[in-house]
Amino acid sequence: MGSSKDLGELMKSGMRRLASGVSVVCSRDAQGQPYAMTASSITSLSADPASLLVCINKAAAINGALSIAAPFVVNILRKGQEDISNICAGADIGERFEVGQWRDNNQGVPCLQGCEVSFGCEVDKLVDYGTHTIVIGRIVEIDLGDDSVQPLIYCDGGYQ
Repeated sequence: MGSSKDLGELMKSGMRRLASGVSVVCSRDAQGQPYAMTASSITSLSADPASLLVCINKAAAINGALSIAAPFVVNILRKGQEDISNICAGADIGERFEVGQWRDNNQGVPCLQGCEVSFGCEVDKLVDYGTHTIVIGRIVEIDLGDDSVQPLIYCDGGYQ
């Protein structure tokens, strides 16, 4: 049996083989500073109450903006929005809203126009686990894109 470090590296290699949709999670801190982070670890949780979960690395800048009842948005990207995914995955948080068309939703959180769907949520529960925080969000508003479904997919280190 390998060490836990070996298992962690093997797990990362194995998970690269799982295709997933690409999302940008947005929030604001108490001072109103907007944050956006590319995420592929988004899961629907329940239809009643309508909810989802997102896993956020504790080292990510947005992690500090997420507290109980804090609003956040999960924007599911569509084909052709790779540039938004890339800039929101980078280290410079100041440039994130310079690419794409953004507006604030009813909660005052940046919401991406032209994506597949935007889920406006409120943090319902935070669970610390290892290097990540599991954020359970209660969905309070949904902005569906147009009828043509063309999600941006990420697999094995690249877009599909």
